[in-house]
Amino acid sequence: MHQADARTGTGAVPPDTTGSEDTLELRLTEELLALLGDAPAARAEADASALVGDPGGWGPVTTSTGVFRLVAVELARDLAVITRWMNDPAVAAFWELAGPDTVTAAHLRPQLAGDGRSVPCLGVLDGTPMSYWEIYRADLDPVARHYPARPHDMGVHLLIGGVGSRGRGIGSALLRAVSDLVLDHRPLCGRVVAEPDLRNTPSVSAFLSAGFRFCAEVDLPDKQAALMVRDRAHREHL
Repeated sequence: MHQADARTGTGAVPPDTTGSEDTLELRLTEELLALLGDAPAARAEADASALVGDPGGWGPVTTSTGVFRLVAVELARDLAVITRWMNDPAVAAFWELAGPDTVTAAHLRPQLAGDGRSVPCLGVLDGTPMSYWEIYRADLDPVARHYPARPHDMGVHLLIGGVGSRGRGIGSALLRAVSDLVLDHRPLCGRVVAEPDLRNTPSVSAFLSAGFRFCAEVDLPDKQAALMVRDRAHREHL
């Protein structure tokens, strides 16, 4: 996987014609309308534990590539390493956050100070930090305006930080592990979604290998994306 991103992704992969339910008209819940409408009362009542929760507390999992866990980002501890990853040309091409640590900090701080709908994490494999993740409530994110969101959709963004960890199936193994963690710990979530950039073919391929299906091309403000979905109902068969 050219894991500059699970936020980005690529591939001229034909849409899944079996997933016609994903093209149904979007029905916004009152919760979603309030939050997307920036309603102060809804934000004040938002319970972080009902949003993403604490991925850092979801525990380690054994994968085909080693023991993996998510660790919640701490700015003072993690800013330097995340900034270094963001300045890798393979990452910068899609995340567009190259520059000094102030650029990375400006991306992280709103999530760290937010209401819990997006949680930035380090991915630690066999004790070594090697990836950056954002676990977020996709149905409460601005991206929900651009695809047929369902209540409690969860989303993932990913970058693999080390060149040596790319292209060896590690990304697929970790995407499967993290989406399983999401489904295990967020019982109201029926599916995990992602919107990688269509230009990033290896990223889309990694999602497919991790049990996601390609549903549609989606026009987002900053990219043409591939809508990738991993369904709870189908997880045991993929």
